[in-house]
Amino acid sequence: MKELDREYLHSTQDIDFKFYQNEKDFIVEEIPTEEFLGRGNYLILKVQKVELTTWDMIAIFAEHLVIPAQKIGYAGLKDKHATTTQYISVETKHEYTLKKFQHKQIKILSMTRHSHSIRMGDLKSNRFSINLYEVDSIDAGKIEKTARKIAKNGLPNYFGYQRFGRDASSIEQAREMIKGELFIEDAKLKSFLVSVYQSYYFNEWLRERVMLSKESQSSEFVLLSGDVYIAKDGKLSTPKLIPSKEVAAKKLVPTGLLCGRDVFRAKYDAAEIEKKYDDEFLQQKGQRREALVSPADIDCKYVKKETMLNISFTMQKGAYATVFLESIAGKNYSAKDVKQGKSKKNR
Repeated sequence: MKELDREYLHSTQDIDFKFYQNEKDFIVEEIPTEEFLGRGNYLILKVQKVELTTWDMIAIFAEHLVIPAQKIGYAGLKDKHATTTQYISVETKHEYTLKKFQHKQIKILSMTRHSHSIRMGDLKSNRFSINLYEVDSIDAGKIEKTARKIAKNGLPNYFGYQRFGRDASSIEQAREMIKGELFIEDAKLKSFLVSVYQSYYFNEWLRERVMLSKESQSSEFVLLSGDVYIAKDGKLSTPKLIPSKEVAAKKLVPTGLLCGRDVFRAKYDAAEIEKKYDDEFLQQKGQRREALVSPADIDCKYVKKETMLNISFTMQKGAYATVFLESIAGKNYSAKDVKQGKSKKNR
């Protein structure tokens, strides 16, 4: 069960650049779904972490507060090899203890009160700021132009290489577990491996749809009869006629299947492709995932003497910044390609 290359819609010559996932060159900030009230029984902490997973950070707070990790709310998981800013929640009774909190890899940037805890998915989008190295002035212009074109036409919403572990080893583990050949006791690991299994098949489905679009000489995602679309309010539908205008206006977005039970499935022509990447016997709940995302608020700053381009952009929750960079470069990256202990600024 080998992961195939992620294919992208637009045709471009490879643009060479390097990027590194570390605390100086890869910066992420969560944008929450709502304004916090300033009153209520929960404390919302805006925290910045460096070189820690979200779960690592939550374990550190749980130990400091002497509470189970499940008592700490969070909206999403953030990269380990980066500087990330995100929001977590705890009950207000811990306010005094939190004022004494100190950790060399975590900073509490602010605290405010709110009426309820943060839940998984309580996240509007993420803002990224990434340094691209070994970029000459001509490629800097190409990168910005290509990024804006992708944002206009839509970026295939693949799960990035981070989802599948180093050397994509978790894909095989997930397959063995679901076939009953591997017993996993740890509930968190079991849940993670199910999501890896679903993500793998979503990526393979999306790859086939992108290849179909490219074969039809289209720089846009080709829509099929029976596709399932999601509206801005989260409602799913399968219109009788292909809604090309609504998709162009970004009022509707085509979706792909994260296989499982109790999920809206495609019909007609779209179903012919989707069923190849389905597993109706999977016990876990299925979902639909947007097939395309639109990076927004793109800002590029070129530093000629460092041959470095900083690119900043906003992506909706669940979308991978590294997938956007892959699409710009016209090639796939792996964890090995972007590993670097220290940033260029520190060398």
